Amino acid sequence: MAEYTKKHARAGLRQKLPELEVLPNQFSGYKITIVIPEYTSLCPRTNLPDFGTITIEYEPDKYFVELKSLKFYILGYRNLGIFYENAVNRILKDFVRAVKPNWAVVRGEFRPRGGIVSTVEARYVKKGRKWSP
Repeated sequence: MAEYTKKHARAGLRQKLPELEVLPNQFSGYKITIVIPEYTSLCPRTNLPDFGTITIEYEPDKYFVELKSLKFYILGYRNLGIFYENAVNRILKDFVRAVKPNWAVVRGEFRPRGGIVSTVEARYVKKGRKWSP
């Protein structure tokens, strides 16, 4: 197995992915939950495939995500070498940049490999707002 390097640590954080598109939101005070059960990527260290479920929960403000663009965005990870933690945090960062929600949570639940199941969760709360799942 390849020795762990700083390059591994940053893997997948800067590669270009499909853009997330948004649509105008007409309501307030509600939560959207999106479950993506077929997430795949590659481990940047071993090049073995990773499989998992990505769940995005958020309270929209002025926009909500267009689901077809989200599907293509997530498919962009399929051949990308990226660790679980990087993937979840990058998805949150890209999602917040595009959608500008009041709050958002991205949770990655990754399938067992070597008898270990990992769940990674990252949260964002807009300044001046409260997180209220």
